[in-house]
Amino acid sequence: MEFLFEQLLLLFVSVIANGLSALAGGGAGLLQLPALLFLGLAFSTALGTHKIASVALGVGATIRHIREKRLDFRFAGYILAAGLPGVVLGANVILAIPDHIARFVLGVVTLGLGLYSRFSPSLGMSSEVKNRNTAGWIIGAAVLFFIGFLNGSITSGTGLFVTLWLVVWFGLDYQRAVAYTLILVGLFWNGIGAVTLALQTPVQWSWLPALIVGALVGGYLGAHWSIAKGSQLVKRMFEIVTVCVGLSLIVDGLV
Repeated sequence: MEFLFEQLLLLFVSVIANGLSALAGGGAGLLQLPALLFLGLAFSTALGTHKIASVALGVGATIRHIREKRLDFRFAGYILAAGLPGVVLGANVILAIPDHIARFVLGVVTLGLGLYSRFSPSLGMSSEVKNRNTAGWIIGAAVLFFIGFLNGSITSGTGLFVTLWLVVWFGLDYQRAVAYTLILVGLFWNGIGAVTLALQTPVQWSWLPALIVGALVGGYLGAHWSIAKGSQLVKRMFEIVTVCVGLSLIVDGLV
């Protein structure tokens, strides 16, 4: 009975965390990682377990978004080529600054992203072609590489960075930016990070079935709602989740 309750609790947390993440374009770790820690896992084990399960978020969201046939696969390949080397580097390099300082700074920046979006009412509400010249592609790739590096080294919030960067720099609307983030960050970036972590840290394999099912369901439902409701809902969810993730990381860095 205790095992069944534990699995149902994990499933519930995973559906909610990944559903919100699929709507906002990131932030699944805000709920899921603390829940795993609360249930008794050591940090390294919780992180490895969370990272592996989060790949299923990308799978669930991909299934829904691919059906819409609105993605430019050349642009998707560009995001992958720019970001994946950063993910691999970040997962294998120890940051020079202490972890609590990195979390605090990342939290301040993430909070700033949410507030910037909130006080820019028209941001991401419509799509326009921006920075598609040589200099624009190079700068865009450099920033995606850096975000990929953060994704490989820090546990929360980097998907939100990708979403806003695609909106601000390349002119995507929130709905389409989130689609690219969920597929490319959720599936490929997190996949590389999950493999790297699984080789270095223990994983709670008995918890993964419930977490993976929850991530698949949550990812699909969140993607469906974002498509059905449009950029207005996605923008609001992005702002709520970025502010919450930012505050969480700031508190984490101060403790």
